[in-house]
Amino acid sequence: MTRIALVLVLLAGTVAAADPAVQLTDGDPRPSADPVLETVGDLEIPDVSQLVRVDRNKRPSREAMRNSAFILKTRPHPVAGDRYVVLTDHRDPRFLSSLQRLAKARDGIILRVDDLAVLGRDPKKLDSLRKKLQEARVRFLAVAPRKESFRENMLLGLWELTSTLDDDPQIDVLPGILLASTAKHLAALVDRSLRHRPLPASQLKPLAISQVPRVEELRSLQKAGVLRKWFARSGVATPIVAVYSRRAVEAAKLTGKNIWNLQATGQQPFLKSFPPAADKAFRSASLVVMHGHGVPGMSCGVDVDGLPADLSGKVILSGSCFAASPVRSDFPALRQVPGGYEIRKRDAFGLRAIDNGATVFFGHMRLSMGFPHLFPVLEAWSKGKTVGESYQQLINGLIAVRGFRSGRFVVPPGRAAGRRIPQNLLLYVVFGDPAVRPLKAVATAAK
Repeated sequence: MTRIALVLVLLAGTVAAADPAVQLTDGDPRPSADPVLETVGDLEIPDVSQLVRVDRNKRPSREAMRNSAFILKTRPHPVAGDRYVVLTDHRDPRFLSSLQRLAKARDGIILRVDDLAVLGRDPKKLDSLRKKLQEARVRFLAVAPRKESFRENMLLGLWELTSTLDDDPQIDVLPGILLASTAKHLAALVDRSLRHRPLPASQLKPLAISQVPRVEELRSLQKAGVLRKWFARSGVATPIVAVYSRRAVEAAKLTGKNIWNLQATGQQPFLKSFPPAADKAFRSASLVVMHGHGVPGMSCGVDVDGLPADLSGKVILSGSCFAASPVRSDFPALRQVPGGYEIRKRDAFGLRAIDNGATVFFGHMRLSMGFPHLFPVLEAWSKGKTVGESYQQLINGLIAVRGFRSGRFVVPPGRAAGRRIPQNLLLYVVFGDPAVRPLKAVATAAK
């Protein structure tokens, strides 16, 4: 039995408003009605229970929206089937052999298509595939695209397909994306998935990595504080790595045990290495949750080349933009993204993490909302839910909020322009076997 390491790279911390450098200790678990007011800069550090849960009928305030201080409301959605299905457009026998091994181990089947990248363009092929999934009584759907097929409309075509298996507009399978850069890396991902056992709270070792891009932009630090409180309910300490940009030298900082404030420089704007103690914390962490800005090749101030070469069994969640960016895109290129970063063609953070040994990675293909959409996934895991269940609940929550319906998922060629693409909301990705259950239920953390 192999214990999965879950890496929570949180981009937040707890700082008192009156002092730019405040001592933090792990302390004892506190109830949700925390009598001690904690702030980071001018932002209060609320308990998770104090954050508004939003849906189609309840929207966040302007302040909550500006600080990403709210949580998307999600709920379970029943799935009629009970079968594990692998959907792939791989043709190379080396890739197919790993997928066949996974399907056999899960008592499932493989469905092959010519090209997943154009999944939603041909109504006849889509209808044929829909009937096959219905006949197979699919429950878990492991989608294994070729690297070049993994694009925005591939994912949106998947939502078109899986939201039309019955009459309601919700996703009717428990999905996961199996993506790796080589056949060898895919085989290793399958091996890790089949060996995985849910991690109990007693073995949970979260790590929070926080990015501070400017003196006045501290919402990522706030989220680290929120999560630190949340884990403390279960008696779990949360080390924090805070990455400060060149424009944030004077920003509020955290001090205390297992807190590292790291300064980026003009020569090294994104971290490619960590001090020994922080590096040890990263390597020993079992859960990493990341919040902050991102571009292809960088997530939350950490360069893709700064990832440890061995991430064996870790689960990583990133709240940054472009953490799961595709090699080829269906949408117009963006020159700049939030944070003022220029986009360059580099390896995706999520794909590198999987290649380096992570078992599960959560991220976004383009512009991510961050904490409000990341936390529901983490919360579902804390209740013992599978990768597929947590992913389905997130996407269904987003579909409900925006009222997406069949025929409105895939973006026709030439229709996408700039940042204002409504379907961007649905481009969250979970790399990993949908049947994997990252955590055993953590009762106190889920309250």
